Amino acid sequence: MTMLLQTAIPLAASYIPNDLRPTLVGLSREDLAAILERIGVPEKQRKMRMRQLWHWIYQRGKTDFALMTDISKEVRGQLEEAFVLTRPEIVTEQVSTDGTRKWLLRLAPDATGARHEIETVYIPEEDRGTLCISSQVGCTLTCTFCHTGTQKLVRNLTAGEIAGQIMLARDRIKDWPDDLEANPKPPSSGRYITNVVLMGMGEPLYNFDNVKTAINIASDGEGLSLSKRRITLSTSGVVPEIVRAGHEIGSSLAISLHGTTDEIRDKLVPLNKKYPIAELMDACTKYPGSSNARRITFEYVMLKGVNDSVADAKRLVKLLAGIPAKVNLIPFNPWPGTAYECSEWDVIEVFAEILNNAGYASPVRTPRGRDIMAACGQLKSESMKVRASER
Repeated sequence: MTMLLQTAIPLAASYIPNDLRPTLVGLSREDLAAILERIGVPEKQRKMRMRQLWHWIYQRGKTDFALMTDISKEVRGQLEEAFVLTRPEIVTEQVSTDGTRKWLLRLAPDATGARHEIETVYIPEEDRGTLCISSQVGCTLTCTFCHTGTQKLVRNLTAGEIAGQIMLARDRIKDWPDDLEANPKPPSSGRYITNVVLMGMGEPLYNFDNVKTAINIASDGEGLSLSKRRITLSTSGVVPEIVRAGHEIGSSLAISLHGTTDEIRDKLVPLNKKYPIAELMDACTKYPGSSNARRITFEYVMLKGVNDSVADAKRLVKLLAGIPAKVNLIPFNPWPGTAYECSEWDVIEVFAEILNNAGYASPVRTPRGRDIMAACGQLKSESMKVRASER
């Protein structure tokens, strides 16, 4: 049975209505130091205070300046007067029968006063927990098999809104260091959130600078402390930014491929008309840091009669030649109004066998959260339903 929890959820960091104070979440160390300078912290104390503030925000997850007990009361008061540490507002929280959680989040007002919504998904497993986060409100791309692609781009998320999704999830799951008593039995990895994937709403490489800042915060050893190897940036193929992302961001890379010819991929991923497969694969061969120990993931949604033939599988093997790669085969997750169907299971098995025999690991992704529209390619629906009900 799907559980749908409405907004009366008690939060560790409740949203403060009509509060126009800016948030410190999403700011770099340099930005925090500049703020401390602005409120008059002496230069000789500034570096120490910045490190303390960084520790409380990102390592301990505190949302109340009063709890930052090693910072002077005067400085805490100045910060409280001018800034907040709140998370996005949870509109709904849904829990799937398989334990997957999906949050519809309402963001703080932007410059126009509008409050937009995004979705974030947490997928628990025995040995890990994966958090799927969004990088944009809506999406600039129009991939025909993806429900998010039917929602036009509204705006980019800020670094704070991207990192804030990780922090909110840790609030809800109780995954901060001080939560050990409340949540004493984490997975064998020792933490509930071990992996973060930018596979939610939006194209991360069209929001490069904010994504870069957020990933730097997430991977900081004195902050959220996630390994960059466990942070995966998924792109539909923004070729000019792929190699740059390897140099400047350094996370793991996933390519939303889904087709083995330009004709098929033009229909599924229209961005292919601008950056065709040959250019995309060339960029992948040049991605810094890729190796057999750190392979590029190619995502391939299995669509009945569209891209699932033996010929497609053999072409895919040829495309991957020379690239340290693995392939995630994704059974298509249906959504209202789609014209596509999922490939038959025996067809998926034959496809996977061809890839495996060629030396490419090709796990078939187990659909998670389908009953709450939280599976791959389904994000958007709940926000649309909520807005409709409000009307």
